[in-house]
Amino acid sequence: MSERILVVDDDPSIRKTFDEHLSEAGHEVRTAADAEQALALLEDFDPALVVTDIRMPGMDGLELLRRVRAASDADVAVITAYEDMKTAVAAMQAGAYDYLVKPLDLDEIDQLVDRCLRERTLRRRVHHLSATVAEGHDIDRLIGRDPKMIEIYKLIGVLTGNRATVLVTGETGTGKERIARAIHFSSPQADEPFIAVNCTALPEQLIESELFGHVKGAFTGAVESRRGYFELAGSGTIFLDEIGDAGPKLQSKLLRVLEDHEFFPVGGERPRRTNARVIAASQRRLEDLVRDGRFREDLHYRLKVVEIEVPPLCQRKGDIPVLAEHFLARIGEQLHCDVQGLTREALNRLTSYNWPGNVRELEHALTRAIVLCRGGVVDAEHLPIGGAEPLEAPGGGAEPQDDTLAAVEAAHVQRILDRTGGVKRQAAQILGISRTRLDRLIETYRLKVR
Repeated sequence: MSERILVVDDDPSIRKTFDEHLSEAGHEVRTAADAEQALALLEDFDPALVVTDIRMPGMDGLELLRRVRAASDADVAVITAYEDMKTAVAAMQAGAYDYLVKPLDLDEIDQLVDRCLRERTLRRRVHHLSATVAEGHDIDRLIGRDPKMIEIYKLIGVLTGNRATVLVTGETGTGKERIARAIHFSSPQADEPFIAVNCTALPEQLIESELFGHVKGAFTGAVESRRGYFELAGSGTIFLDEIGDAGPKLQSKLLRVLEDHEFFPVGGERPRRTNARVIAASQRRLEDLVRDGRFREDLHYRLKVVEIEVPPLCQRKGDIPVLAEHFLARIGEQLHCDVQGLTREALNRLTSYNWPGNVRELEHALTRAIVLCRGGVVDAEHLPIGGAEPLEAPGGGAEPQDDTLAAVEAAHVQRILDRTGGVKRQAAQILGISRTRLDRLIETYRLKVR
């Protein structure tokens, strides 16, 4: 199948490689060194596919993508060496056919071109969302360069253009709620509420009231009517975490919401409507629960309009260094620590461990390491993972095996108090808090002051 292909890249060697390889495959190829030159060629050449780099002098590839999509029916593939979530989401939102990460091999290029041209013959031009992430809204950042994560970023970009129900699956600690938040806060409904509900944390009667509200007198203690999350969410998003733990009655009500966008408050006689989008998550396979008779098959189908399967960290170990860099910077800022980085031995320990608790466990391990390290550099001895012995805490005694934020905060404040010899004014300055708050923390955590 021969088509016209326009290649846009400021690197002459890349243009030459594409030109020679695609011409040899029978395609008619033109190249451009920048976006302005590409736009000048667009009308006369009328390509079926535009392949463009993102970072170029002058107009970047994302702006070129938008202009090509506005001016023609050409598909656009974005190729970049700078892989990150926001770029992938923005590219897919703007209507990119695909998003690939350098370095590419010739087989990957052939697959991209063949797939694109084959699909062009089977479909009419489809409408692509051209909006970028709404200004002023911060996406919960997802970190990773693994191909599985790149595919998730692209899917997030596609999902922001519609209101399809989404099921996010994966082991605990993989970041399922972060993905749900990314979908919501990348969408045109980002100004609407995002409400997360853990289906395990509340008994069935209480969670029904939380989701759907109740009328006065519906049950003991219902002294007044109350609106539920589906009503309060407006056109926003309801995130149902651990949906597999929902009881039969709640499952029945959720099915009605997904089918008819209606629900009855607990004790109510009139239905109410909702425009909220549902994103559900589960660490257990719903197919297994359906087979065991513990989950409705029809609800499973309704939830699984689009499924995002989040890979465990052990399947994307190449992402550990970039995740570690991100967490060190963020946690260091939160704990007021000057963290310089990781030693080679520490990084080797991180990458050799299988992380059964996934990204959450990695974050907790690095938080503890930052509390333990004295010189601003995290070494292997600060990482009691994979059978390694825990290091002695700076204040004396082993670091408690508790990864809760409260425990980490208590350990860090105690460390600063020990460092300053119990001088509260100096400790408060280092921590960036008031003396009053420091006194409250000392009292709350029963910390020792010399």
